[in-house]
Amino acid sequence: MLFKEYLNFDYKFPEPQYLGAKHTHLSWIKKFIPKNVNSALDAFAGSQSVAFLFKQLGFETITNDFLNFNHQIGLALIENERDQLTKDDFSLLLQPAINKSEFQLISSTYSGVFFEEDEAEFLDNLRANISFLPTKYKRALAYALINRSMTRKVTMGHFGHTQALKYASDPERIKRNRSLIRPIKDIFEDLIPSYNAAIFDNTRENRSYNENILDLLPKLTKIDLVYFDPPYCDSHADYQSFYHLLETFTEYWKEKQFINGIKRYEPQRYSGFDKKRDVKDSFKNLFEQSNDIPYWLISYNDRSYPSIDELSFLISKFRDISIEKKAYSNGRGGKGSVAGSHEVLFVCKPKKKHFIEHHIHETSFERV
Repeated sequence: MLFKEYLNFDYKFPEPQYLGAKHTHLSWIKKFIPKNVNSALDAFAGSQSVAFLFKQLGFETITNDFLNFNHQIGLALIENERDQLTKDDFSLLLQPAINKSEFQLISSTYSGVFFEEDEAEFLDNLRANISFLPTKYKRALAYALINRSMTRKVTMGHFGHTQALKYASDPERIKRNRSLIRPIKDIFEDLIPSYNAAIFDNTRENRSYNENILDLLPKLTKIDLVYFDPPYCDSHADYQSFYHLLETFTEYWKEKQFINGIKRYEPQRYSGFDKKRDVKDSFKNLFEQSNDIPYWLISYNDRSYPSIDELSFLISKFRDISIEKKAYSNGRGGKGSVAGSHEVLFVCKPKKKHFIEHHIHETSFERV
């Protein structure tokens, strides 16, 4: 590599399988990142692909997501500088758990829903052993890898339906996706090299948080750029329902109820951005708390609530805006990304200061 800016682009982000992930939009988003940025916050990080871009660019990268399974990806690939999963770590994860009796949640709740009993028992055993890995970054890698493995194993890559086992016995679907009948252990093992290869040190102190962004922002200082990719209210998937199993596996809930056919946890975490009754006030609060951050990039969709015009009006109280659009050619993640709709990027810069020039008119007085 000839230029320092691109030194970290030899490291490849492990491709996600996450509805609404910005992995395919990174080169487009990158065009609108200002040149004078040293630190950046990915506030609703999800799969962590944009935070990974910031890390590649050499920024001090702060990443956050209020769901813990996403936070674990942030710990593994953004905050982590060098820890990788070794063959010995993998062997440790596979050994019979010494505390197996305390880890039966997946087999007791999701056997016959998403997994056959033997696969569910494997997941419980691996979850029990994660705590014995020696560093938090190795543990985070294990969470990231097993959660990715589960999305590979289940048709459509999410857990918002009850057809997983039916589809896994459909020869036509198996032809298109062999992972449906592969053991989760094998999928996990195959993914380890790509995740290990994505770990690097960009010589900055990067951090991953697991908070509601409205609680986190008051604690942060000296950020040059923030990227907001909030839930697209009324137009995209309900992420907590679609990925509830990944959060349940990571948190290993003891006190939650598991409701309806997909056994989603209840109550859900409060977002503030996924319900019409909350979202406008949440945006106003978000922008007020971000006023000390000079540059904002906001991903959105032209079928979401509030409308583009309404959101522009809210932003315009704080920043000058230009709006960029990119058309979807196919649909992933709800009606907001169907063909013909647009991914929208609000490019927000500090307001230009307007000075009113005051002219002083001099009057000459003649002596009488």
